[in-house]
Amino acid sequence: MPKMKTNSGAKKRFRLTGTGKIKRKHAYHSHILTKKATKRKKNLQKMTLVSAEDRSMVRSLLALK
Repeated sequence: MPKMKTNSGAKKRFRLTGTGKIKRKHAYHSHILTKKATKRKKNLQKMTLVSAEDRSMVRSLLALK
């Protein structure tokens, strides 16, 4: 049986932590930043974890068990 291919869009957007959780970037930080508050933009820079509901879908895109 052939190996599962990793979704190439997903491998650019998600990273695994050491404990196996999946990190992602926040949305709304790419353009139209002038009207957003500095505090909001600073918080959007940080990475966050993928929610529990979406974790299984992302794991299948990344071809993980």
